[in-house]
Amino acid sequence: MGRLTCIMNRRAHQLSGTVFFIFFLSFVLPAQAQVPYPFDFNAECRKAYQEIIELKLNTGKQILESEKKAHPNNLIPYFLDNYIDFFTLFFNEDPAEYRRRKPFLEQRLAMLKKGDPASPFYLFTRSVIYFQWAAVEIKFGERWDAAWSFRRSFLTGKENLVKFPGFQPSIMLQGSMQVAAGTIPPGYEWLSSLLGIHGTIDNGMHNLEAVLNSTDPYAIIFHDEASFYYLYLQFYILNQRDQVFRYIKQQNWNTRDNHLFAYLVANLSLNNQDASITEQVISQLNRDPGYLDMPIWDMQMGYAKADRLDKESIIYLDRFLLRFKGNFYVKDVLQKISWIYFLNQEPEKAEAVRVRILASPNSETDADKQAVKEAESGRWPNEALLKARLLDDGGYYSQALQVLTGKQISSFPDIQDRLEYSYRIGRIYDALGRKTEAITSYQQALALGQDRREYYGARAALQIGYIYESQGDKKTALIYFRKVLDMKSHDYKNALDQKAKAGIERCTEG
Repeated sequence: MGRLTCIMNRRAHQLSGTVFFIFFLSFVLPAQAQVPYPFDFNAECRKAYQEIIELKLNTGKQILESEKKAHPNNLIPYFLDNYIDFFTLFFNEDPAEYRRRKPFLEQRLAMLKKGDPASPFYLFTRSVIYFQWAAVEIKFGERWDAAWSFRRSFLTGKENLVKFPGFQPSIMLQGSMQVAAGTIPPGYEWLSSLLGIHGTIDNGMHNLEAVLNSTDPYAIIFHDEASFYYLYLQFYILNQRDQVFRYIKQQNWNTRDNHLFAYLVANLSLNNQDASITEQVISQLNRDPGYLDMPIWDMQMGYAKADRLDKESIIYLDRFLLRFKGNFYVKDVLQKISWIYFLNQEPEKAEAVRVRILASPNSETDADKQAVKEAESGRWPNEALLKARLLDDGGYYSQALQVLTGKQISSFPDIQDRLEYSYRIGRIYDALGRKTEAITSYQQALALGQDRREYYGARAALQIGYIYESQGDKKTALIYFRKVLDMKSHDYKNALDQKAKAGIERCTEG
């Protein structure tokens, strides 16, 4: 009996030791299994993200603040705060807001580093933030900072895909950056090598398409954002404009209530020479105060109305200038106002606006540079060519052709006007499906303009390349895309080179 008691006591002691060890682990292990600062993309965060993506920034901010109070250690709300700053700064370019919000960048990055390195959001969130700030820094003239931010985003995203190759949000972002890296103009390839940024259009677009077609829960959450990247790249880089608008039609988006999609459709339509769609989208916007207030709506509407020679365009463009705090496209807007005054036989007002062009702060956009160049020349456009240009830009091709009816290249004594006429009539024929006549006119513009500063010659070569590419004649298309790269020191050089390089890559794939 005494021996049995001894054994029982010994086993009880062992059991108590085991219980104590388990009890101890119950305090120690959760510190490893339950991260103090999780990346919890919960239902409230998903709701906030969707509101923000629709540019309902005030509503999204309210949801995020509530989530911070309910779960103060959750890092996703701090990540989504950056979307609010990005959209606010990118669209409105207010220097005061930039100075106020810029310190948040390092604060957020420091906050996110508290998260779990084993989470795919640990590197992804930082990659997104760097990417968004790169775009913002460009807007505020900090191009070198933007290049390094883009590099950090690219390399961080690349590292995350090595660790989590199936993480759909990273595939989305990295795919977008791969396309951008694959179209860096030849003059900037040294920067690409220096920064370690490399990519191809084909791989990048394939990655974006994979996300859009995926049923992965995170691919579904980020579907709208992926669509935004995909359509812009397909439009500007692949030049697949018909496919872009077919996709938009299939999605049947609510552009009244989703302002990001409204901007995408309005902006792409304007650049696709369909100004009537731009007017329609903007006129039907939901104007509730929860949305980001964007002066850019007035700019887009003003451009659309100017393209049909409507003097009311001045009202919208003036209102944009009154409310907009940034520099991008200000000179271009002033140029449009001066043109409308000029076409309405109000030369004094047109000249007064030109003075404002030269007095406005500098901008790095090609359109603004071209506006300055014209203002400095003291020369006004040929009235018929200007009318045809605006109508053509707006998609009013028949009216544009009517303006030029009865005219030919010999109607214009000035070589600059002869060059513009050749290019413009080519663009009109091109849009009307008269491809043979378009090529003939483009070739005439190329011959006249290949050694001149105006962009018409280079753009004519690009358009010829597009026509042959669309006809399946990639060999001939390559000849003309390479002609674009060979032409030096003309307006819009970098933008046209980027389009030509994208064309070359498309025609040499496979």
